[in-house]
Amino acid sequence: MTSKVTYLGNLRTECVHIKSSQSFITDAPTDNNGKGKAFSPTDTIATGLANCMLTVMGIKASALQIDMVGTTAEVTKTMGTDPRRITKIEVVINFPVTYNTKISKILEHTAKTCPVANSLHPEIEQIIIFNP
Repeated sequence: MTSKVTYLGNLRTECVHIKSSQSFITDAPTDNNGKGKAFSPTDTIATGLANCMLTVMGIKASALQIDMVGTTAEVTKTMGTDPRRITKIEVVINFPVTYNTKISKILEHTAKTCPVANSLHPEIEQIIIFNP
């Protein structure tokens, strides 16, 4: 088992990672009857894309002996209707330093082919921007 999710009432869940016991809360978003006081389930998917990209880039950077500490990702999720679903995820990755062209291309390819990017439905538009 990877995680356990418990419904707490009032459109809120608690998610517990089994191996580490780390947890987080989700709330329904304000545009879907919720309070929006925590990540929504779809927020976690969009944010998971950025988490995955930074993680695999970190693995690649380590192998290339590059320090990526301080790299950030800004995530914007767009929801559609009928059916209600994620239609677009925009991720802006900001590097604290400028890498040479070869390293930049390697890191960009690594990010764009991360497991989450490859797992998302092909109809979800992924806009990925890299800033030095």
